[in-house]
Amino acid sequence: MPARAKSSARRVHVSEVLTLPEDRAFHAVVVADTHSQPHPNARKIIEGLSPDVILHAGDIGDLAVLDQLRELAPVLAVRGNIDASTPGLADSMDIELRAGERRVLRFLLIHIAVYGPKLRAEVARLAQVHAARLVVCGHSHVPFLGRDKGITLFNPGSIGPRRFTLPILLGVLQVSASGISLRHVSCETGETWLPPG
Repeated sequence: MPARAKSSARRVHVSEVLTLPEDRAFHAVVVADTHSQPHPNARKIIEGLSPDVILHAGDIGDLAVLDQLRELAPVLAVRGNIDASTPGLADSMDIELRAGERRVLRFLLIHIAVYGPKLRAEVARLAQVHAARLVVCGHSHVPFLGRDKGITLFNPGSIGPRRFTLPILLGVLQVSASGISLRHVSCETGETWLPPG
């Protein structure tokens, strides 16, 4: 599925190109912060979403998590701060979605990207270098969808062990003829999640 990859000894950054289906919408499931223990419902919910690809925004923990996800769809993953010694993972990845020769979307997958609701300066620079219009991240376990510095920010939340009273969520990125959409899905109910209030 991935068409190209650049790497260095440390695998600081890699690039991937994905081709969109011609006859239907493209679906990516976005997960983060599994910490070796994805929620028990996560597999069933992901399977029901029938993703074309699963994106993991870091803090994987045990790499068996990625093997389990690969049983459902191809997986693209980046290193989180708890994955520092994990071989084969890059710190960041730019992903281009193409329909034939036309670029539909280019986005950045990275673990730590925001400080509160604001994009970190070094991540904004990296996004600009790679012409990314969207940054997908993890780390905080806090679900978030917003904009800063002209770039859309999306944190799917965490499907790992609950932190404080935060919800246990995953994200869905959909690309169709009508546009691009992002949403959160609860691992506890399987329903679309919206922030309270």
